[in-house]
Amino acid sequence: MSGKRSIFEEVGEGEARREAPKGGMIDKGRRGARGAVRVWLMVLFALVVVMIAVGGLTRLTDSGLSITEWNVVKGALPPTDQAAWEAEFEKYQAIPEYQLQNKGMSLEEFKTIYWWEWGHRQLGRVIGLVWALGFFGFLLTRKMPPGWTGRLLGLGVLGGAQGAIGWWMVSSGLTGQMLDVASYRLAVHLGLAFVILGFIAWYVFCLGREERELMQARRGREAKLFSLSTGWMHFAFLQILIGALVAGIDAGRTFTDWPLMAGGFLPVDFWMPELGWRNLFENPGFVQFVHRMVGYLLLGFAVMVWLKGRRSANGATRAAFTGAFIALCAQVVMGITTVLYAAPWQVAIVHQVLAVVVWVLIIRARFLSQYPLAQSVRG
Repeated sequence: MSGKRSIFEEVGEGEARREAPKGGMIDKGRRGARGAVRVWLMVLFALVVVMIAVGGLTRLTDSGLSITEWNVVKGALPPTDQAAWEAEFEKYQAIPEYQLQNKGMSLEEFKTIYWWEWGHRQLGRVIGLVWALGFFGFLLTRKMPPGWTGRLLGLGVLGGAQGAIGWWMVSSGLTGQMLDVASYRLAVHLGLAFVILGFIAWYVFCLGREERELMQARRGREAKLFSLSTGWMHFAFLQILIGALVAGIDAGRTFTDWPLMAGGFLPVDFWMPELGWRNLFENPGFVQFVHRMVGYLLLGFAVMVWLKGRRSANGATRAAFTGAFIALCAQVVMGITTVLYAAPWQVAIVHQVLAVVVWVLIIRARFLSQYPLAQSVRG
């Protein structure tokens, strides 16, 4: 028979007490190596940005056709002696770009453009290696955050497709039908690079916050602002593709006055009947005119989105939309400067890199409208 218990005795005293509930169980069960994966993705992000810049310089220096073969393994090694250099030069001398544009180029001049293209391809191999080491490393050590295997595998698939598209682009300049690569293939190549960069940026933003925080933030999403920023992102992507068409046929060096084109609103030979639908890709006046008009429309749409973003109740979201809008305004000024100076490579590459900045800032604004940061009532 148990003894009498004091009325002051705590319930359960002397017995095994239940452990108090602990917070953060969602993160504990699903976290994985989120921080390490995020750092790895940031390295990939930086490499892709450098890749876009090097690719732009390769195009601006007319170096893209200097290597006339695609060999994933053997192509990693550059020529090592005079005979090998002469063999590579002979291959280049057989294509239209040399025969019609660079005839008489010396071997030393050829080496300059060769190193640009070789560096571009080598950087692609480095990116592929960094992705493979990181992805399979996290997979084999079971540090991959749950739900992320498919997403990160998708990045590798897109990277492989980008390499194949790169050769598809280069091969268009080796057939004898044109001096440079086909502008629409260049647009596909650059466009996919921006798609890959966009996915990496979004994943970095997601991994920067815990799962529970994202789940809570989703409840406060600003649907209208998210929809507008999604449209802004797609609009900017369209302008990036048109910019690639401009670069592909050197249309930025054709009409060098602004706001008019050769003194008129419409450029001379705005539409060449003999080209037909190829005016969309091969007529410098038409392509640059479209790039300008879409730029004006994009700026007008950006003003509307920015004004909407300013009314967000979240301070970080407002700041994100303002930052993206300022970057876009700077890009417009840079675009006009590029035209007025006939697109020298020093100016044109800044214009391209600034497009990357605009792209990422728009994606960040879109992310924060979907997952607003927590703030105090006063904030």
